[in-house]
Amino acid sequence: MHYLRALMDLLSYVEEHHLYRSKCINLIASENIASPLVRKLLSTDLGHRYAIGFLYTRIYRGCKYIDLIEALTSYLLRSLFKAEHVNYIPISGTLANLIMINALTKPGDSIIALSVMDGGHSSFRECSLVHGVSMIPLPFDHKSYNIDVDGAERLIRRVKPRIVLLGASDILFPHPVKELSHISREEDCIVAYDAAHVLGLIAGGRFQDPLREGADIVTGSTHKTFFGPQGGIILCRRDYSETIDHSAWQLVNNHHINRVAALAAATCEMQAFGEAYADQVVRNAKKLAEALYNEGVNVLCSDIGFTESHQVIIDVGKGRAAGVSNRLEEANIIVNPTPLPWDRYEGEASGIRLGVQEVTRLGMKEDCMESIAKLIADIILERKNPSEVRCYTEPLADNYQKIHFCFNTDDEAYRYFYLEYLVKELKIQI
Repeated sequence: MHYLRALMDLLSYVEEHHLYRSKCINLIASENIASPLVRKLLSTDLGHRYAIGFLYTRIYRGCKYIDLIEALTSYLLRSLFKAEHVNYIPISGTLANLIMINALTKPGDSIIALSVMDGGHSSFRECSLVHGVSMIPLPFDHKSYNIDVDGAERLIRRVKPRIVLLGASDILFPHPVKELSHISREEDCIVAYDAAHVLGLIAGGRFQDPLREGADIVTGSTHKTFFGPQGGIILCRRDYSETIDHSAWQLVNNHHINRVAALAAATCEMQAFGEAYADQVVRNAKKLAEALYNEGVNVLCSDIGFTESHQVIIDVGKGRAAGVSNRLEEANIIVNPTPLPWDRYEGEASGIRLGVQEVTRLGMKEDCMESIAKLIADIILERKNPSEVRCYTEPLADNYQKIHFCFNTDDEAYRYFYLEYLVKELKIQI
């Protein structure tokens, strides 16, 4: 019966995780919470199936309804983003970048993108290395916390890279797509934009619109500000559709059909509620930044409005970010450390990155951001110890246990009823 005990332990750990996260304030900028509808679609029979090949020309049989699901998903996404072509095959945002680089470059080419120290995602560097492409860092203006347009123009003219990749992992303000697309075309460069973090804000019309501003290709994640299942996406002009699709099938053998159906449902939610959701996300981020600043925390870009995205970035002092993030975790406030441009190396992080998209989806508004800011400041400024702060964090979280901006707001956000039933049944058997 040892396997039953092991199984009961496993289910208990998952159950405890659900309970634990329901008592936390999650401010990880790359996470969100999916609606009950999206979660239920992830558990369907579709998760058992392959659909190898292209739409309506599968290698495996039994895909007639899968074809209908995928055709509908493609239509919904193209409509939402006003994109000529959409590829939803990538199962992560990093894989979306790898597919793009594999499709559009050859070994020996170069791309320019932000370095990790300046907020770029590690996939920019790692994906280029996998394909034998060199990555050259884009110039970055520390004061505006954005790409240095003049420096970037000079670099594009000098290097003539195959891809100019904009977007970032730490992104407070819209990137200069319009400004750099003209010079990029003069030098025959492809303009790409990594929208992993801001895809939901783009869908809600609240950040920027890279495709209309001159980007040829947009990659992204479907589970950050876009509140779908974990996965990746590529939006592009029709000129690039065939090469992108073939690259995707080279690198992904099974793209998880249950995820595709769940993505279609999330896209419907975004069409219905995305504008109001994105607006509240940005208002919450601005309020959180302002409240932290008023508490005496060193919030970046205080002189230019703090942020226009879901993110807030704070400087807690050289090398202190890991320790601060651990103390915040003890207080049930979940964040991540991040290096800042003036740090010496990635391991010496002095920044804390916050994202408000999940708490916004739970119904929190500006008044809650002021409460959260005070709790964070209590830890950073060492006014209270984590156990004292946790006494305030848990009641605040308890008041926000329903998912908003979706079609069904009745189910509890973190509770998994079937799991509780399974644990009880196993206990009876043992």
